[in-house]
Amino acid sequence: MSMPFYVAPEQVMKDRADYARKGIARGRSLVAVACAEGVVICAENPSSTLRKVSEIYDRIAFAGVGKYNEFDQLRISGVRAADLKGFSFSREDVEARGLANQYAQILGQVFTHEMKPLEVEILVAEVGPEAGTDQLFHLLYDGTVIDEARFAVLGGDAEAVTERVEASLGEAPDLASALRVAVGALAGPDRTLVAADLEVALLDRASVRRCFRRIEDADVSALLATS
Repeated sequence: MSMPFYVAPEQVMKDRADYARKGIARGRSLVAVACAEGVVICAENPSSTLRKVSEIYDRIAFAGVGKYNEFDQLRISGVRAADLKGFSFSREDVEARGLANQYAQILGQVFTHEMKPLEVEILVAEVGPEAGTDQLFHLLYDGTVIDEARFAVLGGDAEAVTERVEASLGEAPDLASALRVAVGALAGPDRTLVAADLEVALLDRASVRRCFRRIEDADVSALLATS
């Protein structure tokens, strides 16, 4: 009788983490910044059909990097969960914190029990009624939840992008300056990104109910040109 092949649990977890990180690193990064007007989310995404940033509910947005079909499935499940809770209770009961916890359970379950982890990082953002009350929940491939304060960076080059955001982001930025910081951080010192290379959305603090709106290329160009 042959002995079964044994691999230490620590090695299994390490291999899964390495696999997920390599998959995520192949994608383009994404930056979300809290600003005076709300929360602006900027992703490097030249596609006009495959969206990395989407609406989840009234004041909540979803963004993902990594394998598109995997984070889009998570987006759909989040929309369904939010709609069900809002219909069963009230719209005010739907919060980013609860959605982030549900996503953490899904990601953690897959990472621990499935052969292949999800090659994704996701962001659940909720705009608050006043500046400083926004919520940014950054979720990793293994279900780890990071409660970000002023901005969040997702993607394989997150460390370098984070350093560039920290170096440029001032206190209480407006939409134009926050967007310029995000685009500059994504581009780095050796490239220039234009509106056609970007997907930009805003959770608009001034909106009464549905706060999510996409910013079109012409408006992105105007904001980037603002001095």
